[in-house]
Parts: sequence; structure tokens; C-alpha cells
Amino acid sequence: MRIREFTMADCAAVQALWKTAGPGVAIRPSDRPEEIAKKLRRDPDLFLVAEHDGTIAGVVIGAWDGRRGWLHHLAVDDSLRRQGIGSALLREVESRLRARGCLKVNLLVHSTNDQARAFYRTLGYDEMTTIMAMGKELSP
Repeated sequence: MRIREFTMADCAAVQALWKTAGPGVAIRPSDRPEEIAKKLRRDPDLFLVAEHDGTIAGVVIGAWDGRRGWLHHLAVDDSLRRQGIGSALLREVESRLRARGCLKVNLLVHSTNDQARAFYRTLGYDEMTTIMAMGKELSP
């Protein structure tokens, strides 16, 4: 396995992976190629893929707003799960966030996704039970 930065040439493979990732990853308008290109202009070093035998086996999007780090759309090919790919992607993006001065990383998990919640807990993430996530879709 090799972890590297995402390129636009990876877009179709990454979107296919997200579509088969299960209930934890929802494809939204911000996942269209033109929107992903915006992410690459901001901080391409935080958008990572894991390759296994020349194919995309995992992906994670990291984000840094200057104060907090955020993780989005972590997914690993179902046939390659439980081999350390997701953990390796998280360690790498956390390392890159730490190098920027990040002191705290947040992520969102569907409350019914017990498998993802357990995965993140094993890597030191705590559930923030006093916070409710809110969002709003902005039309272009």
C-alpha cells in the first residue's frame, strides 16, 4: 500500500469508492469534479488516497481552517477493510494537520453507523455528545 496526494485523474475511482462505501458517505453537490478541483487549490496535501496493487483502495479528505482540522469522506474498499488502510490514511492526514499547527481534529459520523464509530474510537476519537451538527446547502 502507498499513500499519496489525490489528483484529478483519481476522481472517477474515488467517486466510485465513495458510492460503494456504505451509509457513512453521502455524495453531495460538493463532490462533483469541479468542486473537488476547488479543494485541490486550497490544500491539496490534505486530500489523500491509498493505492493497493495500482488501484485506489482508500481515500480521506482533510481540511484546515486555521484553527481546527476536519476529516471528510474517509472510505476504504470493502474487500480491503480491516487491513490498516483507513488507520494509515488517518495517521498521515493527522500528521500533516499537526505540521500546520492543528491542535484538534473533528469529524462527523452518522449516529447509526456503529462500525465507523467504533473504528474512530479505537484511534482516539471521542464522541462529542453535547454538540449537534447543523448544516445548510448553499445554491450556486
